[in-house]
Amino acid sequence: MLIYYITDRRQFAGTDAERRAALLRTIRAAAVAGVDYIQLREKDLGGRELEGLAKEALKVVRSEGGARLLMNHRTDVALAVGADGVHLTGNDVAASEARAMAATAGRSAPFLIAASCHSAREVRLAESHGADFAVLAPVFEKVNVSGGIGLEELRRATQKDRTPDMRVEAGDTRRSFAVFALGGVDVKRAAMCAAMGAAGIAGIRLFQQGGDLGELVKAIRGI
Repeated sequence: MLIYYITDRRQFAGTDAERRAALLRTIRAAAVAGVDYIQLREKDLGGRELEGLAKEALKVVRSEGGARLLMNHRTDVALAVGADGVHLTGNDVAASEARAMAATAGRSAPFLIAASCHSAREVRLAESHGADFAVLAPVFEKVNVSGGIGLEELRRATQKDRTPDMRVEAGDTRRSFAVFALGGVDVKRAAMCAAMGAAGIAGIRLFQQGGDLGELVKAIRGI
């Protein structure tokens, strides 16, 4: 399975400086462990502070291997710092507009676009607008929110049981649209999500709770 770490430095203890340092250490550990995507989701930061943190995070990620850094919401900051892409929320521009911004900015390297979705219908909409993948949440539960959308909605979003596409059998090389499961996912539940067709899992606390990220990633990869 693919693995997607979403950051939140406010979950760490200490002063602002200590939280920032803890976040960068966790980003480094995640990159070393082999996490595929890291989404910098520090929503409380202003543009200048966010850009500064993004540059530091990107330097860490680039020095430690193949993880890709995505900016939450801010396509402009992602393009300014040379991040690998952007994660769009429900209130953002469509993926097609974000891709047009990247083209206008002269971006030569691939610019990844993830979309935050809360239903199978929203996943299909994100796909139609040209997103590279969707993050579906909350599949199980969210802090202070009872319940989630459930595994059946995840199955619908991934189209797990859809009829095979004859275009693929005829040689069409297009791949199915990847959906990541977010919200109350642990290693045991990751297996359940995989059974429903999820391409990967995403989380915040899962990666920031102080455990061995190398062992965590190994366990998820083994599903």
